[in-house]
Amino acid sequence: MENIQPTPALSGDHSQGPSRYLYQSRTTDRVLHILLRGDLSRLRADSVAQQLGMSCTTLRRRLRHDHTHYQFLLDRARQYRCEQKLRGSWLPGKCLADELGYLEVNSFYRAFRRWTGISFSEYKLRHF
Repeated sequence: MENIQPTPALSGDHSQGPSRYLYQSRTTDRVLHILLRGDLSRLRADSVAQQLGMSCTTLRRRLRHDHTHYQFLLDRARQYRCEQKLRGSWLPGKCLADELGYLEVNSFYRAFRRWTGISFSEYKLRHF
């Protein structure tokens, strides 16, 4: 039986920060920390930059220096949160999409397929 396989970089103990698994940069670590603990439906790059006390331009530049970008980190945080939510019980796609900050449920379904290799409905048939 297939499960959503946790992203190795985002599974495990986060007590030392997510960057322990992904990156060495303090900026990237701080962005991941905010994303993993925040409301993904409200967190945008400008609000994260503001929380970090920098402009959006500075945030983009520092993330580029780390060979990443905000959208990639947001996608990883969404994937991790989705994995956590589906571990316990089934949730409808619309509920997950809203909670993860997707404006359109179809965008969530495409992301889910990218993360798992199977459709959301196929996952439901296999596991619930």
